[in-house]
Amino acid sequence: MAAQLVQNLPEGEEWLYEVKWDGYRALLIKDSERIQIRSRNDKDLTRMYPGVAAAAARLVSRQVTLDGEIVALAADGRPSFQALQHRGTHADHQIVYYAFDVLHLDARDLTAQPLTDRRAHLPELIRGSRELRISQELPGSATDVAQAVRSSGIEGVIAKRRDSVYQAGERSNDWVKLKLDRQQEFVVGGYRPDGETRVDALLVGVYVDGKLMFAGKIRSGFTPHIRREVLAELRPLRTRECPFANLPDERHGRWGSGVTAEDMSEMQWCKPELVVQIRFVEWTAEGRLRHAVYLGLRPDKTAHGVCREV
Repeated sequence: MAAQLVQNLPEGEEWLYEVKWDGYRALLIKDSERIQIRSRNDKDLTRMYPGVAAAAARLVSRQVTLDGEIVALAADGRPSFQALQHRGTHADHQIVYYAFDVLHLDARDLTAQPLTDRRAHLPELIRGSRELRISQELPGSATDVAQAVRSSGIEGVIAKRRDSVYQAGERSNDWVKLKLDRQQEFVVGGYRPDGETRVDALLVGVYVDGKLMFAGKIRSGFTPHIRREVLAELRPLRTRECPFANLPDERHGRWGSGVTAEDMSEMQWCKPELVVQIRFVEWTAEGRLRHAVYLGLRPDKTAHGVCREV
């Protein structure tokens, strides 16, 4: 179940507010001795997060399906998507799973029950666990919650109707999200090489009416290691044809984000399958990103589902 994007949080006692965690959404499934961590696009993440899987094996129930988010926490408790991407270079971050829903419990399907009834099982299920935590309800009015989360530097807030049933695979108005930090997923359609082993800039876009539309060149946010890592992911996807429906541009544009016909020969095009997370200041009037920064890969996202959110 997914949340609709809103510009303002809904107000009222019928709404529950939570942190919008900056991580990987995943189902945590325990079936007796078998543990699975499944991403939104049904990839198996179990081996990637052995600590979370081991904690799931210690759950008090023999059969349970949790919905939640895998998050990398710094020492101050703040989530870091980049640390989640590059765990080997961020040893000071702890990988945890924030559970916010219970879908199945000991052969019982709970999805038709109200959200508050489903969440009521969480304290007993994961008590005493260091790696498994409850995504706690945030107290206060919508305005108070938004201000508190914004001041903490966290990505956003999720609001959910307390009586909402779980609509698997649906994006419902019963769950809404307010983004306080401008970032979202983009599809990589090409890159400008930096020699044979590194990427100089990523060319990214979003889908509009079934067509991939170029949104900008991304050069910030890379270390030498990440440039090589991204190139390794893109090499198998290389192709001769530009996948962007709106290229070439007539000019580079005010912020230099354009790709002219002359620039096209410098680019290596790719099949639009790789999804990345980008932070940016704003969309320009031309539909391009300003001051965009690469945050990491999104193996949990499907390219054709990526559209403009903010």
